[in-house]
Amino acid sequence: MKRRILVGTRGSSLALAQTSHVVESLRKLEPSVQYQVVPIKTRGDKMHDVGTTAVEGKSLFTKEIEDSLIKGQVDMAVHSMKDLTTDLPTGLVIAAVPERANPRDVLISRDKKKFEQLPGRARVGTSSARRKAQLLAARGDLEIVDMHGNVDTRLRKLEKGEYDAIVLAAAGLIRLGLGKHATEFLSTEVVLPAVGQGALAIQSRDGDSEMRDLLSHLDHKPTRRAIEAERAFARRLSANCRTPIAAYARLEDGKLAIDGMVASPTGKLLVRSRIISDNPDAGKVGEELAESLLEKGAEIVLEAA
Repeated sequence: MKRRILVGTRGSSLALAQTSHVVESLRKLEPSVQYQVVPIKTRGDKMHDVGTTAVEGKSLFTKEIEDSLIKGQVDMAVHSMKDLTTDLPTGLVIAAVPERANPRDVLISRDKKKFEQLPGRARVGTSSARRKAQLLAARGDLEIVDMHGNVDTRLRKLEKGEYDAIVLAAAGLIRLGLGKHATEFLSTEVVLPAVGQGALAIQSRDGDSEMRDLLSHLDHKPTRRAIEAERAFARRLSANCRTPIAAYARLEDGKLAIDGMVASPTGKLLVRSRIISDNPDAGKVGEELAESLLEKGAEIVLEAA
């Protein structure tokens, strides 16, 4: 085993917090190894007005990190799974998918009112087209306002009264130790999460068998299976389109259950479906769900977008 392992990641507070969690897990496996976190600035980090995931943003938050891994400048990389495009660069693999954190979105409101209690025309901040479409589908009387910046910045904007409420990913809020701010964990019946939300992706080079072997001990098989289904779903629907899509897979009584959604940006057109399958090929289950949505009219929504 190498004496020192270089770990590539974004330099944001959230990225560093989740990378620290991974490194602590690795130290328990190989305490004699020195782990050095290498923050890498991505194109997305240099753009102050983006709030996209890989589905919309084409590797905005991962490309520079993956390039460093390919060149051997780092030995492994830690990403938020939802930042990864569904097709990985040649030579890289997802060596481990740790157990998923809470995949849901949370509502944080100034006066502690829950989603259904928000008054008409309440200003709700989010940078996500996926969230906007589903929020409007559920409450067309709300005003959904673009919101950018890190979690601390968004919380400050809420406190200053720029918004009546904001919506964030539960996992990020919790990983930063800010879960106490959550007013309500939104039901997946109202807002389905982004593909891969709440999960981490630990990448290595395909040919680095020593690193892949070490990282395999962090792999959580039920989470990996769920993520494979979600990513296959996104891939079938063309993951780089800007149409709001969402998927959430999990194991229920030994079977794989997955919900998926495609919507228009305004939420006026929304197609949703669910599959529960005992097919061991999680990717096939995700593709089957995508086909189900297409049969229900998702293709019309995709074409309109």
